[in-house]
Amino acid sequence: MSENIKFVQGNEACVEAALYAGLDFFAGYPITPSTEIAEQMSVRLPQIGGKFIQMEDEISSVCAIIGASLTGHKVMTATSGPGFSLMQEGLGYAIMAEIPSVIVNVMRGGPSTGLPTCPSQGDVLQARWGVHGDHAIIALTASTHQDVFDITVHAFNMAETYRTPVILLFDEVVGHMREKLVIPEKGEIPVVDRMRTSVRAGVDYHPYLPREDGRLPMSDFGAEHRYNVTGLAHDMWGFPTNNPDVVHTQLRHLTDKIKNNVRTITRCREYFMEDARTVLISYGSSARSAFHVVKNRRARGERLGLLELQSLWPFPYGLIEEKCAKARHIVVVEMNMGQITRAVKRAVRNPDRVVLANRIDGVFITPTDIKNILRLIQGKGV
Repeated sequence: MSENIKFVQGNEACVEAALYAGLDFFAGYPITPSTEIAEQMSVRLPQIGGKFIQMEDEISSVCAIIGASLTGHKVMTATSGPGFSLMQEGLGYAIMAEIPSVIVNVMRGGPSTGLPTCPSQGDVLQARWGVHGDHAIIALTASTHQDVFDITVHAFNMAETYRTPVILLFDEVVGHMREKLVIPEKGEIPVVDRMRTSVRAGVDYHPYLPREDGRLPMSDFGAEHRYNVTGLAHDMWGFPTNNPDVVHTQLRHLTDKIKNNVRTITRCREYFMEDARTVLISYGSSARSAFHVVKNRRARGERLGLLELQSLWPFPYGLIEEKCAKARHIVVVEMNMGQITRAVKRAVRNPDRVVLANRIDGVFITPTDIKNILRLIQGKGV
């Protein structure tokens, strides 16, 4: 077997992808069902000269990667629901201070300790709104190990391009199941490196003065330039300010750099959408069951299609509206109480046509679960 072909868990695929993207610092605290990421990192990173450190908790973990990123490293941490809750303050700091980083949340049932070993997709809205204040966020997901690899590299690229933390929202099924992974050759998937400032040492450096394209070149903290980093609203030098004009401009920059690049950031897979009258929308492991239903029913002549979302935030409202314009039925398949369903209803012209097919009991949603919903709505002519 080729060294580039592996039979791995989804968590291991995430590790291989992070290393491919240039990760050289990981700090984390073990928590089910993400623990394998930390375990693999503890072995793989030292082999390539990178640094792994197990922190005392999730708060210190996110703070450690923030500090390492500021000094010029590509960084990541991994957790699950309870740990992700603890990371929200650090996540907000990274958003405000514009610090590239990747945070993996392998979702499990909640709230609180919940169902540590069972699948869930209940952290979708937490990923969007867990941080207080007005902000934008990038949150990505995947249903197959090959896509876990691609999306993880994409996460690092987006973090470096937009100087922002990026969340990878996988779920327990994706994290723990095993399947084939083909690791691409170096250069096959583009990798975005840190954009460093061209300002010479001794020349006035403005760490928060965007270029014309909106990007912010960085200088490794503690190296050639002295500058301030704070979670307070700040000016182009990084110093705190209450000036309304400066604060307004900063918050617009933080949100617009993501909202204005939705088409570049967001990713989606389409299956049989050309003539679909019933559209299934799903993501993560739920999309595997949705695809099974669509493929089997297409073989029987039914006009079903599937939109598999690989980016949840920023939400692709325009894409959903366009692809669902001719659909009689829109079924959102997810393992929560309708967190993406809410966004889909906002996107489409007739929200009454949107129906939720879900499970919230810690059991993987099956094709049979979805078929039961389809029989119900099609029988009623909804």
